[in-house]
Amino acid sequence: MVEVSDNEIMSTDIASSPAWGRLTGLARPRHLRELFSGDPDRGRRYVLEMADLRVDFAKQTVDDDILAALIGVADEAGVAQRRDAMFAGEHINVTEDRPVLHVALRTPQGASITVDGQDVVPAVHDVLRRMGDFADRVRDGSWTGATGQRIHTVVNIGIGGSDLGPAMAYQALEAYRHPDLTAHFVSNVDGANIAGVLAGLDPAQTMFVISSKTFTTIETLTNARTARAWLTDALGEGSVPKHFVAVSTNVDEVAEFGIDTANMFEFWEWVGGRYSVESAIGLTLMISIGPERFTEFLAGSHAVDEHFRTAPLPKNVPVVLGMIGVWNANVLGFDTKAVLPYAQELARFPAYLQQLDMESNGKSVRLDGSPVSMATGPIVWGEPGTNGQHAFYQLLHQGTRVVPADFIGFANPHHAYREHHDLLVANLIAQTEALAFGKDRPGEPHRSFAGNRPSTTILAPRLTPSVLGQLIALYEHIVFVQGCIWGIDSFDQWGVELGKELANRITPELTGEPHDAVEHDSSTTALIDWYRSNTRRD
Repeated sequence: MVEVSDNEIMSTDIASSPAWGRLTGLARPRHLRELFSGDPDRGRRYVLEMADLRVDFAKQTVDDDILAALIGVADEAGVAQRRDAMFAGEHINVTEDRPVLHVALRTPQGASITVDGQDVVPAVHDVLRRMGDFADRVRDGSWTGATGQRIHTVVNIGIGGSDLGPAMAYQALEAYRHPDLTAHFVSNVDGANIAGVLAGLDPAQTMFVISSKTFTTIETLTNARTARAWLTDALGEGSVPKHFVAVSTNVDEVAEFGIDTANMFEFWEWVGGRYSVESAIGLTLMISIGPERFTEFLAGSHAVDEHFRTAPLPKNVPVVLGMIGVWNANVLGFDTKAVLPYAQELARFPAYLQQLDMESNGKSVRLDGSPVSMATGPIVWGEPGTNGQHAFYQLLHQGTRVVPADFIGFANPHHAYREHHDLLVANLIAQTEALAFGKDRPGEPHRSFAGNRPSTTILAPRLTPSVLGQLIALYEHIVFVQGCIWGIDSFDQWGVELGKELANRITPELTGEPHDAVEHDSSTTALIDWYRSNTRRD
């Protein structure tokens, strides 16, 4: 590997490097038809395996020279060095001066990761043990509510990573859920969200998990206070400790709310929200699938971590896929990416990846504060197949925009309808073939397909807790690799702060007399005035 210091990583724009020049020099138009006809073994050579995942990138518009040049860019950008710094607990989140250690959440007991001189792995496993003990008590009925009845419904209240991760994983692992427990997820401050969840629930059999690191997140606390009022109206103030638990680090605010701090599960500053599903943020998931399955979930992610940490760059799946993403976005100019899981259980996976990728790499300045010189952070979107085929695939096949796509599928379903599953997988494979090769129909332009639409296919034997962990870690590390290339901080999210600040300023103006000193632009002022004049509070 090329030796690159931390200062060089922060100050050197990869676009000015010789490696980038070699890569862009290979940007000649070649159709996938030509690439396959010139290399009959391409479909076997351009496949990598990692844990349970089979990753086929043969239908990406790359060849051996391009792949070698991409790895050269990764090498020159110091991807391996920065990866090693992350695993070593260095403060690679430079704007917040923090380590980035979601990998520690799935590190096995007995291993060691040191942060500022302290091994964090024992603390991780202490929280996992406490979570497991609590989850077992809820699952076996030994934890009861204020009336002595067992809990049958868990309502997770959070937002962002405190909602998207556990909600996605809960749906994905439906086959592994406890048969007598149901979970709901509330995130939107829109009252319709919590009203719809609470409707029909029995307070005596309902538990709330309030997930907020600071326990001050306004959307989460607004929903939590509504849930508290709903519970206490039915069961009284003394019921709160038996029906509310917290995932937080703010002991004082948790206690003030009325939650027994013995039922507060912590996580750490070095865990970003969108990387936190495998921390205590996953408590609702652990209650649903059980501690043993949750351990399998963590083990799957750890297997990918070890591959990412040790595999040579040319055979390293997150590195190869991350660099292909750079090729698509920065050399070929494709500004979006579709994630298309052919599994109904993964319906929320594209939304989860949307936050992971777009909040991480949606940045316009580099680590040193200088402007970026190329596009960062693709627009990530998607829907499960085959629904998407009857919605937006028309654009994928014949539109003027080229959208690289990841197809995700499984050999075996959790249901008994094998005919359905065979048809589902046939559609997955057919779509990748149609996008790659198209079809010429001379004299029929409306029925012709240009093809050359790139895709990657990721397959696994079955969607298990381990495989879900593998998929999560794979995409986390892809995002990491691309952030290294662009020279940005993938682990802060200052862009979400300004809107929050302004919302806190505007809220009292909607409900009371506007303050004389408050000034807005004419459009914002008119919107506030319209809302005030049209709001009924009777």
